[in-house]
Amino acid sequence: MLLIEARTASTTQPSEWLALSFELRCKNRLRTRLESGEEAGLFLPRGTVLRGGDRLLAQDGRIVGVKAAPEALLEVASPDALALARVAYHLGNRHVAVELQPGMLRFAKDHVLQEMVQGLGLRVSEVHAPFEPESGAYGGHAGHVHGHSADGEGRGARIHDMSARAGGA
Repeated sequence: MLLIEARTASTTQPSEWLALSFELRCKNRLRTRLESGEEAGLFLPRGTVLRGGDRLLAQDGRIVGVKAAPEALLEVASPDALALARVAYHLGNRHVAVELQPGMLRFAKDHVLQEMVQGLGLRVSEVHAPFEPESGAYGGHAGHVHGHSADGEGRGARIHDMSARAGGA
């Protein structure tokens, strides 16, 4: 098994690729497979959140590129910036990881959140796409998966207190 224990700032083209969902990119310890099929173990420092485009240094010296894998998301698009801001506010109030783009936002598929957004008067579409949510205002941490959600079943990635992130996963 290929062991990966660190990020690298190397600009060398990766020789291997690792495609992970946002939830898995928030894990510090993970047994997974590279796109080539080779088994890999991630043993990263606590608090590490991987982003698409990151490069990792494998124990054998190979550079492994990280891809944001497509996943089930909900997308809200509107030319009304205030309506989108209102949705973003309510999602943030529920600690939901949100990807923001001009005129659109995305978040992990969750039927309770979908109903909430529809109740705010906007249309929600289901999409299958890479997910790169906002990293937060406190030092670039992207948040982590949490055991609570709007429906109480722990589905979907949630943003939590960023200062606690540095102290543990």
